[in-house]
Amino acid sequence: MAVTRSVGVVRDSRFREHRGPEEHPESPDRLIAVDEVIEHRSHALSNLPPREASDEEILRIHRSAHLESISAAVSRAPVHLDPDTYASPRSLEIARLAAGGSIDLARDVARGELESGLAAVRPPGHHAEAHRAMGFCLFNNVAIAAAALRAEEGVERILILDWDVHHGNGTQRSFQEDPNVLYFSTHQYPFYPGTGGPGEAGIGPGEGATVNVPLPAGCNDSVYVGVLQRILVPVTLAFRPEVLLVSAGFDAHRDDPLGGMQVSGDGFAAMAATLRSLADEVCGGRLAYFLEGGYSFSGLRQGAGAVLDASLAPEAPDLPLPVEAPRGSLLDQLVGRVIAVHGERYRELGAS
Repeated sequence: MAVTRSVGVVRDSRFREHRGPEEHPESPDRLIAVDEVIEHRSHALSNLPPREASDEEILRIHRSAHLESISAAVSRAPVHLDPDTYASPRSLEIARLAAGGSIDLARDVARGELESGLAAVRPPGHHAEAHRAMGFCLFNNVAIAAAALRAEEGVERILILDWDVHHGNGTQRSFQEDPNVLYFSTHQYPFYPGTGGPGEAGIGPGEGATVNVPLPAGCNDSVYVGVLQRILVPVTLAFRPEVLLVSAGFDAHRDDPLGGMQVSGDGFAAMAATLRSLADEVCGGRLAYFLEGGYSFSGLRQGAGAVLDASLAPEAPDLPLPVEAPRGSLLDQLVGRVIAVHGERYRELGAS
């Protein structure tokens, strides 16, 4: 008889109350697709009701002036914070729920009370910096969750993988001087927000704990899976995190209206399976996903379904042999660029 794994989800109808202008891509309707996926698997999932993050939890990442600016914005909502980012009358409450739910999911996974899970929250977070909202993001959910694990749970080493099609500038800058939080990003480049070049590798004591893999538009399943297998896997095996957190944007999907990538549902399934195996190998399976971007219903359904199915599988598959990277191929070039920056730190980069 199959053993049911303990997999949690954070979801709540209130996340749809952060509302922007009509036709804005980061709309409440995004959660319709994700909720359908969750509901289909609800018999096997544990629900985590979200709660609002406290000022103390938020201020580990953001400045007090930023919190005050969001509060002031909602008092005069609806309002734009920048050309892309908006606030509505309940946005501060909903952003606190997103951050608090993300903390609680990460905490339950770190404690072993859950084996893995998905925070199906909005607004997204990875662009939000210490002092400003940007890129649809108000508070940086995954960064706030990681900071809570460091401050309250005694977790010393965390790896944050960001596979959103946009670079998570806010997350990178939150930890760029911290050698114990490794930020690893695959993203379309050059593209919004313009950061994430291969030479951005961390600052001072954090040098080497930022690994960027900028990708040209048009990358497909084999490139994304190959990058995880040939770059992420050796970096993770060397870094040995205690928890693996994933900024799971699904806007690299081939149907996404904002991205320019060609990842399919099968590609996300292969990526999620790789992460499940990797987490089991290095950190007792402690793996949590946090919804970031994704603006097509098909991409959200297929991507969220892939991560939940990989999480719910009774056993993790063995790490597969890496996809081929013929000399001169795009994947070979990508590996070479990362080796040029990080080869002395991570000796097994690109190994088959």
